[in-house]
Amino acid sequence: MAPPERRWRPRYLMLAPYRLGFFLALVQLTAASVWWALVQAGRAGGLPGPSLALPPALVHAVAMVYGFMPLFFAGFLFTALPKWLRVAPWPAAALRPALLLQALGGLLWLLGAHAGVPLALAGALLAALGLAWMALLLWRLIRRSRAPDTLHPRAVGLALVWGVLCLLGVALGVAAGDADLARASVLSGLWGCMVVVFVTMAHRMVPFFTSPAMPFVHGRHAFWLLWLMWGVAALEVLAVGVEGAGLAPAWARAWQVLRAVLEGAAGLALCWVARAWALAQSLRNRMMAMLHIGFLWLGAALLLAGAGQALALVPGAPALGLGALHALTMGCLGSLLLAMVTRVAGGHSGRALAAERLAWPLFWCLQAATLLRIAASVPSRLSAGLLLAAALCWAAALAWWAVRLGGWCGRLRPDGRPG
Repeated sequence: MAPPERRWRPRYLMLAPYRLGFFLALVQLTAASVWWALVQAGRAGGLPGPSLALPPALVHAVAMVYGFMPLFFAGFLFTALPKWLRVAPWPAAALRPALLLQALGGLLWLLGAHAGVPLALAGALLAALGLAWMALLLWRLIRRSRAPDTLHPRAVGLALVWGVLCLLGVALGVAAGDADLARASVLSGLWGCMVVVFVTMAHRMVPFFTSPAMPFVHGRHAFWLLWLMWGVAALEVLAVGVEGAGLAPAWARAWQVLRAVLEGAAGLALCWVARAWALAQSLRNRMMAMLHIGFLWLGAALLLAGAGQALALVPGAPALGLGALHALTMGCLGSLLLAMVTRVAGGHSGRALAAERLAWPLFWCLQAATLLRIAASVPSRLSAGLLLAAALCWAAALAWWAVRLGGWCGRLRPDGRPG
């Protein structure tokens, strides 16, 4: 038997859903990360950058939430979900229009930030159309299923629908020139769509939810933990709406107190679960360690958010800025994404050992970038330099990751097996 071809070919992206979804996501992730690093380099160096038609923070937020996360979801969901639902999977060709629309929309969004609002708006609408198409394909799988339990797929399907609505809210805010509406919409999409999808998939798959050493989170009876994480996401979406409504000072203060208590309590509970799992699971398993640390960041993000709300009640207290948000996005979601995507891509492409060797050093680069970004959130003379260092560290690590995984997506398995 002749050895498998080793060259990278575009047609191999169509051999499996994970190949196409992951490859397009990696392109988007690299583009968004490098763009933001260049923006920060210009700011830190005092260089006049190109004129922007939209606030750079808004462009960054939309690109990081909607540019690549749904494409990674597609690669994972349309590989794993048919097995959960016990239905025939969609071929990659059936997913191609939805994924290409999202990828094109993400690139147009970045280009429109410089070329003008109409191009950015077109990008947001194309991405929303692609995400809606993807959600429809997922719901069609759910409707065909006769599996006794479809809770997790349905939760993911509802989250994707919410994500479409929030992305349309971003487009509406851009069209109306209302940056506050656009920011509120992207933040609602982050919590109500991206976080919900992440924690729902984690509840179904991450080993610490099924550890025999932890009967309180054992197997399919760990629904209290799932409901806790869904409740946190709902609280944060509610917070976006409440704070956008413009409460009276007394009510606003009461809301801050309530939010600080709830976020702090949820953060402590999630950190306790993560600590208990650390005692029950060996961190010598690198993939398990990455998943554990990523989950720990979720608790840390909520503790930081609660502390930020509490400090805001004290006159003259230091502000924590966007530290909690980046503990969530870079620390939690970034760590889980790196671990899970590398594992899926490595396992399905016949490169499981190479995947672990690749992911481990990059994972620690990502932890360093997260800590630098949180430190940059505290106002000081070093903030600009720390922000640039975080952006460069993130972009360098994930660009290298994208090159390696993108190579796997476009090559045949080295063992000659299909997939």
